[in-house]
Amino acid sequence: MTLEADVSDLWNRYQDGLTAADATDEDAAVVDEFLAALEAGEVRAAEKTGDDVTSWEANEWVKRGILLNFGLRETEPREYGGVTYHDVLPLRDTADLGERGTRNTPDGTAIRRGAYLGSDCIMMSPSFVNMGAYVGDGTLVDSCDTVGSCAQLGENVKLGANTLIGGVLEPVEDAPVIVEDGVSLGAGCRVTSGFRVGENSIVGENTLLTPRIPVYDLVEEEVIYGHLPAERRAFTRMVESSVGDHDLFEGGAYKPAVVATHVEEETLEATQREDALRE
Repeated sequence: MTLEADVSDLWNRYQDGLTAADATDEDAAVVDEFLAALEAGEVRAAEKTGDDVTSWEANEWVKRGILLNFGLRETEPREYGGVTYHDVLPLRDTADLGERGTRNTPDGTAIRRGAYLGSDCIMMSPSFVNMGAYVGDGTLVDSCDTVGSCAQLGENVKLGANTLIGGVLEPVEDAPVIVEDGVSLGAGCRVTSGFRVGENSIVGENTLLTPRIPVYDLVEEEVIYGHLPAERRAFTRMVESSVGDHDLFEGGAYKPAVVATHVEEETLEATQREDALRE
């Protein structure tokens, strides 16, 4: 049987009442093999099926495999940096990172089991990459950044300090956050609830990208939700709210929106990748 078939079979048994106490050594071997495949980048929580950023689709069986690692494991005391913590999973073994030119700084950099990091990545402390996340080659995860469960980051992505990439494990069929190749997110950005950022886009500091906030795309002159097209410069602006003329709001009420326009040359220069950091 394939790994997908093994995970699917185990998931059906779990749905029928299989517990961590009942799981056999063979069951444990399946979830361990699944974690190894995630860490090797052989399976991913989502895949791009077309040319556009909207074509990403969740791999339901992969997300189910991740959930099995919670449902079929017991919480145990574990050690990290001389501190005892309690979790169902240990942190990821990082011995393979150095040979790929990827580095993580000490005292606060945490990579959970089941996360993939490509070559020439940089993780500054404190930062955290959760289970099922995929971090592409050359990507920078800066200080105080969180890469949530199943999030998919492309190659040469730059996450500014204090950036949050949201996670998703429920419902199983929902697609995770997608940040495609070459994207630069300014400090303090938040990308949540399965929002998708198209390749080579540049997002200004403290911008919130979520499906509930409209994106005013000035390039195509349309209002869109849930994604930012490729090669856009995006930033937050306030627009009039539907309750803007309510008596309780003197001077009007406003809500956040995202404005997207062409990427300008000087913006590209300001976000240029510094190869010296990866030598």
